[in-house]
Amino acid sequence: MRDRRQLGASRRWVVKIGSALLTNDGQGLDLEAIGGWVAQMAELRRAGHELLLVSSGAVAEGMCRLGWRERPHALNELQAVAALGQMGLVQAYESAFQRHGYHAAQVLLTHDDLADRQRYLNARSTLRALLRLGVVPVVNENDTVATEEIRFGDNDTLAALVANLVEADLLVILTDQAGLFDADPRHQPDARLVEEAEAEDERLLLMAGGSGSFGRGGMLTKVRAAARAARSGTSTLIVSGREPEVLARVAAGERLGTLLKPAREPLAARKQWLAGQLTVRGRLRLDAGAVEVLRQAGRSLLPVGVTQVEGDFARGELVSCLGPDGTEVARGLVNYAAEEARRIIGQPSDRIESILGYVDEPELIHRDNLVLV
Repeated sequence: MRDRRQLGASRRWVVKIGSALLTNDGQGLDLEAIGGWVAQMAELRRAGHELLLVSSGAVAEGMCRLGWRERPHALNELQAVAALGQMGLVQAYESAFQRHGYHAAQVLLTHDDLADRQRYLNARSTLRALLRLGVVPVVNENDTVATEEIRFGDNDTLAALVANLVEADLLVILTDQAGLFDADPRHQPDARLVEEAEAEDERLLLMAGGSGSFGRGGMLTKVRAAARAARSGTSTLIVSGREPEVLARVAAGERLGTLLKPAREPLAARKQWLAGQLTVRGRLRLDAGAVEVLRQAGRSLLPVGVTQVEGDFARGELVSCLGPDGTEVARGLVNYAAEEARRIIGQPSDRIESILGYVDEPELIHRDNLVLV
């Protein structure tokens, strides 16, 4: 999606609403504001858009119900607070959508659900089925069971992964800021709004700021989420949720917020999944020649180009590929377990059978299972 005039014609939107907006900066669920956003989404549905909603607010709402002002640090307390707050959050959305003749569906995900190939496909099928039924999925991280090792970390990241999952045309991140500025407007009054940019422009990271006390995100996570969403060809709009009729105005092509556009063609569905993985099981260190082959020729990774194996991984697990300077250049599903890989690295493929006693594949990672990062 190359300009704002196309936004109104785009078919599938993911809308993410942050905790600060939903809870009016921690004062409890803002039911009036939720009703306003839902009314706009209902109009978009009637206009033919498919909508998925990624909603923060469960932990913040649970804190409000308990009268807590500080986010708990203990994992079991966070999970309990999330379970408490999720009740109010889901009830608020379902009631609001029913007033407009639509149903909402609760979808709770952990990173494991998207890291496992089968569960990833199941989640995608379920979300697409809900869209076909005219239901609005309300997606949140399953804070009640997620642990630090498997959590997304923030709902901006989750929204980007959902956009990848359903191949959305547009990700709208509603926040309490007007968009991305070239400097922190809280400290530099002359900071200017970045109206449009390429999502993967690394200069954007330098412009992004921190986060508040109720959410885990911040402008930095939103910029990173936009880059992740761009991998499936999704444009991202970061815009203030406090703008009147903000979603309707976006659909009309009005220049609001910051539009971050993909710079390249969408990846194949399998490579979207690989690019979206947050947990790697090991690392392969490559020589300069292998890095060039991957980047320039788009070929498979052969054992001869690998200099070192780190970690303990099984066949078929996700590993990170690092260049000589330690920079990550690719991720992929490895054809040999760690101990086997250590024995064949630096060797030509025709020696694999003599070294291991068998040959499974001539490549350490096949190009169909490898994505550049």
